[in-house]
Formats: sequence, structure tokens, C-alpha cells
Amino acid sequence: MKRPTVALIYDFDGTLSPANMQEFGLLQAFDKDPALFWQKSNKMSTDNDASEILCYMKTMIDEAKKAGIHLTRENFQKFGSMVRLYPGVREWFGLINDYGRQNGLDVEHYINSSGLTEMIEGTEIYHEFKKVFACSFLYENGEAVWPGVAVDYTAKTQFLFKINKGVMSIRDHTLVNRFVLEKDRPVPFSRMIYFGDGATDIPCMRLVKEFGGHSIAVYNPDGHEKDKSERLLTEKRVHFACPADYSKGQRIYNVVTAVIDKIKADLAVDALKE
Repeated sequence: MKRPTVALIYDFDGTLSPANMQEFGLLQAFDKDPALFWQKSNKMSTDNDASEILCYMKTMIDEAKKAGIHLTRENFQKFGSMVRLYPGVREWFGLINDYGRQNGLDVEHYINSSGLTEMIEGTEIYHEFKKVFACSFLYENGEAVWPGVAVDYTAKTQFLFKINKGVMSIRDHTLVNRFVLEKDRPVPFSRMIYFGDGATDIPCMRLVKEFGGHSIAVYNPDGHEKDKSERLLTEKRVHFACPADYSKGQRIYNVVTAVIDKIKADLAVDALKE
């Protein structure tokens, strides 16, 4: 008999890593100060009332051309390998997978990010994810020429419904919209845990929370983000605010294992009702 599935869904930048992934070598290769890059990208967005995500992807292509950098998938992956992770992230997946199995549950991990799929592919944790829902480019002659997928604030929410219904295609808009009874969906919202750190995560945090799952605001304990996370808690957009340390025994580990315990107990209660 197949075990029930629990989905852990993560933003990437600021959630699993302490900065934007592009800032771990890629922007520096453009000979560009990261702050100036984002300033230019945001100005393009403001001046044209355009998507911030599409503008940062276009700015990357423009700056790479100026610097003579070839934006191949391989180069993105090379820079992805330089991305720094928060403490405990490398060991996290094995620990939580084991805890789930001990409690009769299968744990799946997903990325839901405005970062770049190609860079995430280069990180040492890419193999831990069942699916990465993130931005990506279209390529001609092996080089990035145009945004292929742009993931912004509300676009992130569609991927929660895809996970809910077991649809792993980004382009699909048919299967995700078909009617499926909640009890027949592979991952009910009540068995989702969402991890995020910023404004782009608020719609997902709130949606998961309102539909019976659990949301966690993650903050860098070495920075100034704690107030922001605690405000999300006060505004009832999330259930928990946790410092970004995924080591065993730290708050995130304790929160997630407690939620898994609750899911197990809820399933046992539901079984008694049948």
C-alpha cells in the first residue's frame, strides 16, 4: 500500500541560500556590482511598468553580451555550483525523509522560485527535488536568448495546484484545471509545508495556510529580516517564523517534525471515521 505523501515546498533565494543565487559569481562575471545590476533591472521594470522578473532576465542577457559571457546552460550550472547554502541544508533532506518514513509517510521536496532553474541544476542539492518550478531561458545555438518561464508573485501559486494534483509540467493548463476530488489528489494542501522568506512568497504562504497546510517564514539570523518574518506571523500569513538553520534540533527541524507528527495523527483520526 502506497504511503501518504507530504510535500515540502521551498523558495530558494533567502530561504535555502542567504542571497540571490545570481550574486554568487554570475553578476561579478559581468563585471557588475550586484546592487547596480538590480538597480538597472528594477529601473527597466519601473520605466516600462513591466514584470520585474522578465526585466531581470532581459538585463542578464544584455549584461552578458556586454561582458562577452556566453549564457549556456553549462555556464549557468557552473555558477550554480558556487551558490552558498544555509547551515544544515545539505543534510536536511535525508533527515526529513527518514523521519517521514519512520512515521509511515513519503516526503517529497519541490522548489517554487523566481530564481533560475539552470543555476539550481548546478547546486549540490538539485537531486533532492522531485521538481523545480522556477524561471528558465529559451536557447538558440546553445545560448540563452529569451525568457522561457518567468515565475513571479502569483505565478507561484499555480505550481501549488500542480503539486496538489500531481502535474509536473510547467506548460500544462489542462490537467491542472480538471476536476479532481480533494481525497483523490496526490498531495492535499493539508499535507503541504511551504517555506519562504519574502514578498514573492506571501500569496503561497497564505494559500497553503488557508487550505489547511502549514507555512514557515524563514529569516537569516545574521541579517535584519527577523522583524519581517515576525510581521508575517503577526499578520497571520504564516504559522511559524524560524531562523535559517536546518540542522537537526534547530527550530525548523523541530517545527517540521512536529507538523509531520500532526499529519500522521490527522490521518489516523480520519481512518477511524471511515
